[in-house]
Amino acid sequence: MKTLELNNFYSREDVHDIFSPESNFTPGAGSWGRQGVISIPDRENDYIFFVTYGSSQGDHEFDEAITSDGVFAWQSQPAKKLDNHIIKTFINHDEINDNIYLFLREKKSGDYKYLGLLKYLSHDNQREMPVYFQWQLLNWNSEKIEHEIPESTMPDKPGELTLTNEKPSKKNTGTSEIEFKTGKFSDYAGQDLRNKKLGDLGEELVLKYEKNLLELSNRKDLAEKVTHTSKVEGDGAGYDIKSFDTDGSIKYIEVKTTKGNINTDFFMSPREIKFSKIHKEKFYLYRVFNLTQNNNGTFYIINGDVTEEFKMTPTSYKLSKK
Repeated sequence: MKTLELNNFYSREDVHDIFSPESNFTPGAGSWGRQGVISIPDRENDYIFFVTYGSSQGDHEFDEAITSDGVFAWQSQPAKKLDNHIIKTFINHDEINDNIYLFLREKKSGDYKYLGLLKYLSHDNQREMPVYFQWQLLNWNSEKIEHEIPESTMPDKPGELTLTNEKPSKKNTGTSEIEFKTGKFSDYAGQDLRNKKLGDLGEELVLKYEKNLLELSNRKDLAEKVTHTSKVEGDGAGYDIKSFDTDGSIKYIEVKTTKGNINTDFFMSPREIKFSKIHKEKFYLYRVFNLTQNNNGTFYIINGDVTEEFKMTPTSYKLSKK
């Protein structure tokens, strides 16, 4: 039996034998022999996607492609509507707990290339039969991602921040047809987690913003005391910047920065979350998003315990004997 390895080629029977060896395989028949979407037995919400470029079903011609940053444009079967159970499952796909495996080929004959796992990015909430999705290939080579700004081309100095009262939405509502067709989606959360320079830039932007705000309020004395804690003592304090309100009260600021939009997920350490709970009156999350190549960005502020405002998803567990 073959084992599953990224970028290797597999027949439908190979994939069947890996994921459902107990069942029978019939070439060209049954779910494993001909269907494009297959539910893996005994694994709720785990699926296989078999995709062939340029295929059609009835009057519908599928238009599927992968961008240079690993975003996969995909359509459901033509009969599927937005209220279909499996479509709702895909819209609410949680890549931390559930898996969708993508196997793709360019021609109708030949084996499929395994391209890894998928993460939901967006869907067109106006078009159906079929429903249009954007997925992120989680195993995409990060060196190919065009959104990763090379260090040599990033400006040395921070730009400007714009404060917004807008807050992120709570669920996967999708986007309009125009936004879906013109939008550029990507897994910025995963990319930005690996980009330390981006995080440092976000902190520099907030540091500059806080000092300017105090100086404009005639509190230059406090502006001079604003401290970039994560630079002075390194990560681990539970916050990045120590600043002040105009009355002199302390503000502990944690900065989270992404190039993605306001709804992009972000990561926090257990220490940072704990600190927000213990010092909730003084803790402020500055969420910087839509960071441009000119080092300008937008941000919103959350004061207090972050667990009261955000849903937390554990990405791994440490286990020890009970």
